[in-house]
Amino acid sequence: MSTTSLPARGLGATRDSSAVHTARITSIDALRGLVIIIMLLDHVRETLYLHLQVTDPMTLPGTPPELFFSRLAAHFCAPVFVFLTGLSAWLYAHPPSGASRDVRSFLLKRGLLLIALELTVINFAWSGSYHTLYLQVMWAIGFSMVVLALMAGLPRGLLAALGLLIVCGHNAVAGYSVPSDSAWYPLWTLMLHRGWLVAEGALKVRLTYPALPWVGVILLGYAFAPVFAACVAARRRQQILLATGLACLAALLVLRGFNIYGENAPWVAGASAVETAMSWLNFTKYPPSLDFVLLTLGGGLLLLAALERADNGFTRLCSTFGGAPMFFYIVHLYALLIGYRVLLAVFGPNQGTRFGVDADAFWIVWLVWLAMVPLLYPAVRAFAAYKRRTTKAWVKYF
Repeated sequence: MSTTSLPARGLGATRDSSAVHTARITSIDALRGLVIIIMLLDHVRETLYLHLQVTDPMTLPGTPPELFFSRLAAHFCAPVFVFLTGLSAWLYAHPPSGASRDVRSFLLKRGLLLIALELTVINFAWSGSYHTLYLQVMWAIGFSMVVLALMAGLPRGLLAALGLLIVCGHNAVAGYSVPSDSAWYPLWTLMLHRGWLVAEGALKVRLTYPALPWVGVILLGYAFAPVFAACVAARRRQQILLATGLACLAALLVLRGFNIYGENAPWVAGASAVETAMSWLNFTKYPPSLDFVLLTLGGGLLLLAALERADNGFTRLCSTFGGAPMFFYIVHLYALLIGYRVLLAVFGPNQGTRFGVDADAFWIVWLVWLAMVPLLYPAVRAFAAYKRRTTKAWVKYF
């Protein structure tokens, strides 16, 4: 949606509305870019730790702190990205020029494209084969965009209410399971339950991202977006971002602190402060629990408020990545696939039938992650620049 890379400086200064609007869009791109850089860390971890996969929620005790907190950081990626997708959709429909655009057609086409890419290009990138078809984050985002396309014309208040109902309410049925032989099982699995859609046969299908909670998140992003309208003063917008972010975290403190609601895995005191903190922060992602969403969106809104005032090399780097997110997503998956195949060919399997990093050498994951960011940057920057200047319609969908 927005791919601008102009610096977001001086938001409190007197400027025309379109210039301020452009600066605010940059803060959105910067946050989007930051979370996909963090996503890269998690995918490097998955590639080099194929033999040491984590559960959801993570197994405690048993998960080392460095692995736990790296995975926790990655929890911010999907909810922030989906929320910003809804927010950006509203901005696409309401440009500063005042001439409304057809967001429904854009969302429908892009949502279906994401699902198609998930089923083809992205699935192959994960393993280099099609033995199992995984419906992961791009499926969930694509489905959410299709739903938003159908609902975008509803009143903003109704969209916000539906989003809150879904995000807050689905935990009430989180412990309920539908038998695999039930006629409702496929729909239940697609919407709320992580599991197999097709468990036998030449091509198995597994659902890892139940879609319904992500529909709630994208609706909330769309309903929240008018605070980024050009007519909203910078100071007022930042106050709303801070207040909403802090309100999310305050609600989390109460709900999680007393194990009231929002997470089916209650926290318990551990043998140390670190173990207690890990238990407290050990949230369910598949599907995302209410506590999971409160933590990640609360923190994301605070980061968004901070990024509106930031203009430095790091935020510009993040903005570049955030301006071409789908291109980055596909390229980084294939870079990891090729890199893994090279390592396996050169060093051979050192973890059973796989190549991987030893459990006590997690620092290698961080090192590879930090090395990949500058290696991927030139390609992403070139595509982002091409995306800004081209008139080809298909490019805007990436």
